[in-house]
Amino acid sequence: MKKIIVVSALILGLCDFGKAQDLLPVRGFCIAAPDSRHLDNFVKFIDEELSSRKVNVLVVRIDHNYPFESHPELRDKDCLTKTDVKKMVDVCKKNSIRLIPQINLLGHQSWAGKLGNLLDAYPEFDETPKVKMPEKYIWPNAEGLYCKSYCPLHPGVHKVVFELVDEICDAFESDAYHAGMDEVFYIGDDKCPRCSGRDKAELFSGEVNAIRNHLALKNRQLWIWGDRLIDGKTTGMGMWEASMNSTHRAIDLIAKDVMICDWHYERPDQTPVLFAMKGLSVVTCPWKNGENAIVQAQDMKRFRKNATPVLKDRYQGMMQTVWSGNSSFLDEFYGKKPVGVKSESACFKALFKEMNNGAKVK
Repeated sequence: MKKIIVVSALILGLCDFGKAQDLLPVRGFCIAAPDSRHLDNFVKFIDEELSSRKVNVLVVRIDHNYPFESHPELRDKDCLTKTDVKKMVDVCKKNSIRLIPQINLLGHQSWAGKLGNLLDAYPEFDETPKVKMPEKYIWPNAEGLYCKSYCPLHPGVHKVVFELVDEICDAFESDAYHAGMDEVFYIGDDKCPRCSGRDKAELFSGEVNAIRNHLALKNRQLWIWGDRLIDGKTTGMGMWEASMNSTHRAIDLIAKDVMICDWHYERPDQTPVLFAMKGLSVVTCPWKNGENAIVQAQDMKRFRKNATPVLKDRYQGMMQTVWSGNSSFLDEFYGKKPVGVKSESACFKALFKEMNNGAKVK
């Protein structure tokens, strides 16, 4: 009798494993790194909740929340320890989750009225030094300031940022790196002594390819957000989920092995087809609209089912994004604070229920 039970359990286990292999290739989750006080709660969430939903990619937005040895001047005041990061690495290894760190490159070098650590320490890297940080930030504003960018042509910038990238990838034991690169409004500024008059698509693609080529030296893959590669005017998608400053032509200029994270939060736009047709692999990224997330997951399954064999593997899957902060999301997920009609935790649950529904994706 015991032998029958063991054999049955083994068969069921193999069936579950088979189903997991037949799911969308990328079943991702993206969230800011926790602080040290909440690290154990996050590790528990990975071990119990991400693993049970067959999540196999975890993008952790680390930015400067790490005790960098290469550039200690760029550390956050209160940052994770190396032991904290090792806990995340170990729990992801245990559950066969690909762990990918992110530090925002190019754009998002400031937020509201505060400079980010890089431009604070190295003001010479600023693409728009004439634009001063306001005491009270409002949007829109006369300077068009959303977030600052560093100058991709500054001769000293890559030495600094690539040292950060290498150090964080080593710490996370990662074979991939997410560079962000979304919502880049300041690029090719007409007052920049290096970038003025240059093609903005070439500037953007040049930075993408420089990062990609550096990562390739250690067999690491580059992931980026996809909004700057979509024509905001032609599509009607506007300046946030697409580009209105001519960077969209970079889609034809970047390396084809860059993974595109295609985020759409207001509508389930079918732009994965654009990226796949351009030779790029793509994952769709919802936020807090569960209904849209379900449609997007269904679309991704359908794209893979109906595509040519060449196109099929470019439709890589889905990645839930979280922007409220790590502990805030966990409080919502575990019912410690109210959940709205549209919420990150509800979207996460709806998305992975849909992705795991029926298991097989041909």
